[in-house]
Amino acid sequence: MATAPHGGQEVTVDNGDAAAKRPRALITEAEIRAEFAHHDGAVARVNNGTFGCCPATVLAARARWQRLFLAQPDAFYFHALQPGLARSRAAVAAAAGAGGAPEVSLVDNATTAAAIVMQHVAWSFAEGAFAHGDAVLMLHYTYSSVKKSIHAYAARAGAAVVEVPLPFPVASPAAVVAEFRAALARAKAGGRAVRLAVIDHITSMPSVLIPVKELVAICRDQGVDKVFVDAAHAIGQVPVDVRDIGADFYTSNLHKWFFCPSAVAFLHIRKDEPIAGQLHHPVVSSEYGNGLPMESAWIGVRDYSAQLVVPDAVDFMSRFEGGIEGISRRNHDKVIEMGTMLAEAWGTFLGSPPEMCGSMVMVGLPGCLGIDSDDDAMRLRGMLRNDFKVEVPIFNNSRSVEGQEEMAKDANGDQVTGYVRISHQVYNVREEYEVLRDAVNKLVLDGFSCSKLRPSAKVACSALVGYR
Repeated sequence: MATAPHGGQEVTVDNGDAAAKRPRALITEAEIRAEFAHHDGAVARVNNGTFGCCPATVLAARARWQRLFLAQPDAFYFHALQPGLARSRAAVAAAAGAGGAPEVSLVDNATTAAAIVMQHVAWSFAEGAFAHGDAVLMLHYTYSSVKKSIHAYAARAGAAVVEVPLPFPVASPAAVVAEFRAALARAKAGGRAVRLAVIDHITSMPSVLIPVKELVAICRDQGVDKVFVDAAHAIGQVPVDVRDIGADFYTSNLHKWFFCPSAVAFLHIRKDEPIAGQLHHPVVSSEYGNGLPMESAWIGVRDYSAQLVVPDAVDFMSRFEGGIEGISRRNHDKVIEMGTMLAEAWGTFLGSPPEMCGSMVMVGLPGCLGIDSDDDAMRLRGMLRNDFKVEVPIFNNSRSVEGQEEMAKDANGDQVTGYVRISHQVYNVREEYEVLRDAVNKLVLDGFSCSKLRPSAKVACSALVGYR
């Protein structure tokens, strides 16, 4: 319980100190079901990765903040908002291994964090700190919005963008490291300066856990100016220690695997980062120039409640054995178990070894489904949603592994061109994955092919790139 003075009275805020509440018994299965009873029970929701989830207790805390604002917005603004956000930044700093709350800024999402970094890169070109043609390095599977941010800001300002081609399916972290080294050498060719490397901690589609600490170390050794880690999916999926990883900038969403409501993410900037004071939120407010944490804490009148309930999400996770680490460990074990079950049922395989998975895994679909394009993948996904009540992303793999003469094949000898990305979160049960298994098996048995869903005139499916 916290109180904020307001004239001769006090405004009560009972959200901020949630993480320090008295210990309680471990959460039960019945309580987990109650926390997520607002989910549509008719849908097999094996796609936590895209939008995440938020338990009822955290939603209730959010509603209390919203009512506090509506009851007396002036008192909320002058006395409650900034102390509440400071507690959230401190909770993030503790969970992510930061050097303290001043290193943490709260933003809407990882896409916003990328825009903050890329805006600075663009200014550096415009103001002559970088030379035209200096390089920005990114992975081929960098998330589409971040790719577009790189092109909208950095490339437009004069950067040469170099991509790291990644094999998929991937056999080991060493394969990623080898491709990264080769691409970095290309980026540096002719003495060109590499101003920024953008590295995913976990790629979105296909989902692969990247050896991010090793890649950051390579960048340091090879003289890359700055490293930005896009870890949109990381916190809550895998252990995160931003100081140990060593990047200049690190961002992760809190509404995907950290049980916060949409939309909130953090951007970590090392306290010894000399350009920290030069990074600014793209929405300029009265806080401009007061440091990114404060600029991000006030971008005008809006709903800040998602950013204010981070301590409540931490409190929710503390009800599980092992806290956040225990949750992510069990989710990893379960998603590998469910992915293996699906692969065996379909005669396929996992897209990466277990050590390159967090709480998501790619599972090959039978080649006879004929997934030959991103449009095919999206139409099949819609069919699974509408006809079978299964929500799962589908990836079209149009690139074979470099040096491999043909794509990997399933047990029937058909090339595997499509993969599902399944997630596991605390609310998931085995029966949901069995619904997906049986739906795909029925399509195979019925002789279904994605060609049956194609319109006579191909229509681009723009919805595919809008979310992770």
